[in-house]
Amino acid sequence: MAGLEVLYTHCADSISCGHDAVVCFVHWELIKGGFRCIGSGDEARTSDKKSELLPSDWSSNKELYTLRYKPADSDTLFMLKGIPIDAALLFNFMNTSNQKVFDLVVNISDYIVAEQLRTFDSAYKDVSSFSQKVRSQLLPPPEAAPGGSQRRSPTETQRDRRTPDSDPLRAPHRHPPGTRPHWSDPLDPPFAAGGADLNPFGSRGGGGMIVDPLRSGYPRSGFDPSSGIPDILPPGAVPPGARFDPFGPIPRHRPGPDPDHMPPPGYDDMFM
Repeated sequence: MAGLEVLYTHCADSISCGHDAVVCFVHWELIKGGFRCIGSGDEARTSDKKSELLPSDWSSNKELYTLRYKPADSDTLFMLKGIPIDAALLFNFMNTSNQKVFDLVVNISDYIVAEQLRTFDSAYKDVSSFSQKVRSQLLPPPEAAPGGSQRRSPTETQRDRRTPDSDPLRAPHRHPPGTRPHWSDPLDPPFAAGGADLNPFGSRGGGGMIVDPLRSGYPRSGFDPSSGIPDILPPGAVPPGARFDPFGPIPRHRPGPDPDHMPPPGYDDMFM
């Protein structure tokens, strides 16, 4: 890889284990991604300056690698920390301005030949896969990196152009796009049967129930619940045309014996 071999040769005296070789590789991927290293450790120093090289003491602490970076065209500070975990190395790359963190776990044996670290050609293996892994998991996307371009990927652009009907989490509409069913139209299956039930105030095609006795076309009594029911409902309690299921004899005070007061034939036990 152009540049990595020069960097590795420059840092060869500081590379003594597979973890060091991994940090060197990750550093170069950050440099290619538009970042520049300004120093090691958590604290800023007067000697800090943007550079493509690793600082002289970058591998002095084998238990925690800490490097500071800034984009080449901005002053936003990024912190890279590498934590050895058995035969792996865990990286955290944090944007200190918004605390956003990108993570990467590298199994040393997958990409490093630990017994042959003296030369660049023998130290690394499967370099292309290693590079892709670092770029996809550790480097911020272009729009997340200060100073980076705001270009959006074709997938993101397509996602932004989705209509509500294309949302996989949204229940699909049961009608053609851009139209609304006419619930009251008896010639518009499948919405005609039962469609008017959804309108409590009724419609010209019916309302209240699928088979509405008030709109069946047969003669019916002059009872209109919207005018009110004495001692039961005041006038206007039932909207005109709305479904109404009587909950008692109508009218309540009618002449003659009340059928509810007549015992059934053979009734002689009040506790039955």
